[in-house]
Amino acid sequence: MPKCYGQAAAGNNPMNTPRLTATLLALLLFFSIGTASAARLLSLVDARPEAPPFTLKDTYGKTVSLNDYRGKVVVINFWATWCPSCRKEMPALNRGAAWLKKHGIELIAINVGEKEKRVTDYLQKEPVDFPILLDLDTEVSTRWDAMRLPITYVVDQEGRIVYRALGSREWDQPELLVPIRALALPR
Repeated sequence: MPKCYGQAAAGNNPMNTPRLTATLLALLLFFSIGTASAARLLSLVDARPEAPPFTLKDTYGKTVSLNDYRGKVVVINFWATWCPSCRKEMPALNRGAAWLKKHGIELIAINVGEKEKRVTDYLQKEPVDFPILLDLDTEVSTRWDAMRLPITYVVDQEGRIVYRALGSREWDQPELLVPIRALALPR
């Protein structure tokens, strides 16, 4: 079962002591002063592996394949309605998708393991302007190692994974969008 990144586990945590908390806060402060927050950036995938192929239905019943995007840069976001971090990033993801589209870059989101009705009910309240695909049996999510949500991958024109972002992001911010756009520029 996928887990939501940033979501605390239920129950007692023996590691939750005041000393540990103070140490972690001090480390967080130390590493965040004078540097960009790592949580807001994309991680470069050094090996640039081939993106695992998929064919899924979208919320309108249309069959969509990763091969449909061959020759384009595509951003692929894995998410679920039960994941607070996923819901938090969805409005910025929608704004970022509009900017990316203007630059010839596609964004799709793959819902992980939820029934279609639950997803469409959510989208009626929080509509988006990009395709939402349904990974009902989580087979695709498993192949993409998308077991902590949200997780987003950026795939280049040759079908290779270039960037990865684990956790919620502000997808309408230039520090995230500019490196993605650079992939789509002529070489």
